[in-house]
Amino acid sequence: MRHRIAVVLAVAALLGGCSRPEPRPTPAAPPSTPASPTPSPAPTASASAAAAPRLPGFVVLTDLDPRIHADIRYATAHNFVGRPITGYAEPLCLLTRQAAEALRRVQDAALAGGHSLKVYDCYRPQPAVDDFVAWSKRPGEQQTKAEFYPDVAKDRLFAEGYIGAPTAHSRGSTMDLTLVDEPAAGQPAYRAGQPLVACTAPRARRFADNSIDMGTGFDCFDSRAHTADARITGSPRDNRRLLQRLMTDAGFVNYDREWWHYSLREEPYPDTFFAAPVARSSVG
Repeated sequence: MRHRIAVVLAVAALLGGCSRPEPRPTPAAPPSTPASPTPSPAPTASASAAAAPRLPGFVVLTDLDPRIHADIRYATAHNFVGRPITGYAEPLCLLTRQAAEALRRVQDAALAGGHSLKVYDCYRPQPAVDDFVAWSKRPGEQQTKAEFYPDVAKDRLFAEGYIGAPTAHSRGSTMDLTLVDEPAAGQPAYRAGQPLVACTAPRARRFADNSIDMGTGFDCFDSRAHTADARITGSPRDNRRLLQRLMTDAGFVNYDREWWHYSLREEPYPDTFFAAPVARSSVG
């Protein structure tokens, strides 16, 4: 437990450059843990929201704007863990209404330039983050290393800021996304067991994502995925700058270690980490 707390605090400091330092949430005791005999004070509004089974003020992004494409990777096996992640009951992008409304403005601007947004991940429940932490402690589970972190040791992923615990995603106003040409090209389905190619390889060799070329694939745990990495030049650099300009103009802030990661600057729940699953039934 002490080791986990130390890791969390180190990562929280790394993530401070993205928006604000992320305080560690106070997790609810697991069902197997007896309740404390000492009466607890009444929960704050923030703590009550975090424990609620529904997400107050959240919406399904594609209900609000069906023009935005979705490829929710953590509901599938095509991610750095190699299986669907705990808490992703449905392949949906859930966001606070404020973040979703801001993304709709980004979509308007993107379409004017012949592009569309595509989201990879949005609200991420705290149990999913716990799943990542547990996975990080099992060194033998590295079946997708060749694609997602070919040049980084698994035990360095938290320390180098590629995975965060806690994460801004659990507050509901952070998303991972890219741009696709509009009309969007088709994208081959991922097949479990297919040969893996490094996310840093040239676009023609990587997984055939229909994103415009951003220089690396999504969730590429490599310094070349840093938004302003000097090795990314030409069209991929221009594409990253285009996405950053569109998002910044609508009030989002980029996490500079991931070209795909943006948080709403004026998020409605800056200190609340939610646990409800990614499911339509969670939307309040």
